[in-house]
Amino acid sequence: MEAPHLDDRQTRRKKRLLVNIIVSLLLVGLGVAGLQLLAKMRKPPAEVASSERALRVEVQSVVFKDIEVPISGFGEVRALNSVLLAAEVAGRVVAVHPRLEVGETVGEGELLFEIDSRNYAGARAEAAAAVGRWRATIARLKKQESLDRNRLQTLQRNQDLARKEFDRVKTLFAKNKLVTRSAMEQAERAYNQTVDQTDQMASAVALYPVRINEAQGSLASAEARQRLALTNLERCKVTAPFTGRIKMANLEPGQYVAPGQGIVTLADDSRLEIQVALDSRDARKWLSVEPDQGRWFGKVKPVPCKIYWVEDRTGHWTGVLQRVVHYAADSRTLTVAVAVDNGAQGRNRGLPLVEGMFCEVVIVGKTIRQVAALPASAVSFDKTVYLVREGRLKTMPVSVARLEKEVAYINDGLAPGDQVIITRLSDPIENSLVEIVNRPEKKAATQ
Repeated sequence: MEAPHLDDRQTRRKKRLLVNIIVSLLLVGLGVAGLQLLAKMRKPPAEVASSERALRVEVQSVVFKDIEVPISGFGEVRALNSVLLAAEVAGRVVAVHPRLEVGETVGEGELLFEIDSRNYAGARAEAAAAVGRWRATIARLKKQESLDRNRLQTLQRNQDLARKEFDRVKTLFAKNKLVTRSAMEQAERAYNQTVDQTDQMASAVALYPVRINEAQGSLASAEARQRLALTNLERCKVTAPFTGRIKMANLEPGQYVAPGQGIVTLADDSRLEIQVALDSRDARKWLSVEPDQGRWFGKVKPVPCKIYWVEDRTGHWTGVLQRVVHYAADSRTLTVAVAVDNGAQGRNRGLPLVEGMFCEVVIVGKTIRQVAALPASAVSFDKTVYLVREGRLKTMPVSVARLEKEVAYINDGLAPGDQVIITRLSDPIENSLVEIVNRPEKKAATQ
């Protein structure tokens, strides 16, 4: 009874397996038929012709010419003439300029301040009186000398007469005893008196030149004191030595000032100067300095300069290179002085050039012969440029004579008329197709 039951189950299992196989085959067949149908329904895509994409670039034509090399540096504008005015005499301030304030401008000769002059006026009057007294003394001595010279002549005549009288009386006494000894001695006494008077007068006359010289020396001393008193009186009024701007003022009416005390600083803004520190290598190579027999730099060539205020570069001023100021060994810089042109004190827009502005100065240096000026960005770090030749990009090594922030001067490696790519490119492929989007000048000129 058990054997037939087992056979039925095996038979049913085989039938299910056969049905599954048949269904799977039908599904696979349907899938293949569907794919074939879809493949027949799909249209092939249109064929597109492949083309090389061109690089769009701007170019610059190479032109060789002589170029004056600019050398730039920075410096602060300062007034060439800046004077600290101090009191030269002591006293109390009695008057002050009404506009004695920092930033105000005063004209040449204007009174800045005045010191009480009464003591100095009295000293001048005293010195003048001393001068008059010594002049009168000299005049009196000269007059007395003239009178005493006349008296000396009279005394010398009296001496001669007394001598003759004494000789006559002495002869009469010696020969004939016609006169007494007392008469002879009296004549001798009279003669000696005239000799003594003559000697005294001669001595007085001989001393007159010495006394006059001493009086003239005293007169010169008195006149010197008079001039000093007059000078001190004039120093009580302090005036502006030139037209300028007040940089410092430390003064009030009634203030007591002492000699040497700095009170007012005056700056002449009509003469401005900028001291510019240059790289010593650039200065040696591009500045024109005349040889000097001394141990310092000779005269520099007075070349024109352009001055830009770093806060506003919309305009510029002009100047002239003046001299070498000093050489700094620690920084290897050469400092030169540039004088600002007197006629370039203002601009159509912006502020005028004034003391204290920090500026960039561009100095015209020596001339480089036959170089091409290109944007510095067009020259790679390995000194190559990209050219356009027959519509393709070509890499060309060049020789750079001078490299500045924005300009590179090329003296070898290029030919007149070469078209240099000035568009920044990142690792372009050699011989890439290029398209020029600007129209550079085709003219290639050499000088």
